[in-house]
Amino acid sequence: KKIKAILLSHGHYDHIRAVPAFAFNNSDRTTNVIATRKTLEILSSHLIDGVVYPEFTSESSFLRKATLRLVPVELLERQRIEGYEVMAVPVRHNLDGVGFEITSGDGKALFYTGDTGPGLSSVWSRISPQLVITDLTWPNNLANAAKDAGHLCPQMLREELIEFRRMKGYLPKVVAIHMSPQHEPEIEGEVREVAKSLRTSIDIAHEREELIL
Repeated sequence: KKIKAILLSHGHYDHIRAVPAFAFNNSDRTTNVIATRKTLEILSSHLIDGVVYPEFTSESSFLRKATLRLVPVELLERQRIEGYEVMAVPVRHNLDGVGFEITSGDGKALFYTGDTGPGLSSVWSRISPQLVITDLTWPNNLANAAKDAGHLCPQMLREELIEFRRMKGYLPKVVAIHMSPQHEPEIEGEVREVAKSLRTSIDIAHEREELIL
């Protein structure tokens, strides 16, 4: 009930699957769903298509009203969303994946990478967040699989953070998400080693955790 807008990084099922459930349970209002045009097309043609789930964007759905409004975002353009400045930045993942830098009115910023592979220097040059919430899907022994799939492992994250520090002169607080459940213990151990080597804080996200900048 507290959600005012939804940002989608790309169209893979694990990143869009909760949208219909949200629409069912918030039918008393219309909520903006913000993403690239390709992601919105995937959502509307494969999930809220009137077959798998109702067309929540249409007044002709069984709810007799639109509960979702699809809002396209332009890459690298800052726009105001619910009092925040939001910029979508291309990352290395298929289906035209993006990350989002979200900046509050008092200048505090976080960057959510979305699903991403290595090679984020072009992203780092455009943002200056105090917090990075990052993909960390595979352990180091699956680095090749991670790279091929457009994801990160702890060693790759270390290299990306070293480049961030070289370019920006500091390291942000880092919170890792999107870990493969069967590899979580291994990833957590490797993350601790990365944090130790960089002398910085890298946390693993947990359900119901609240982050304050």
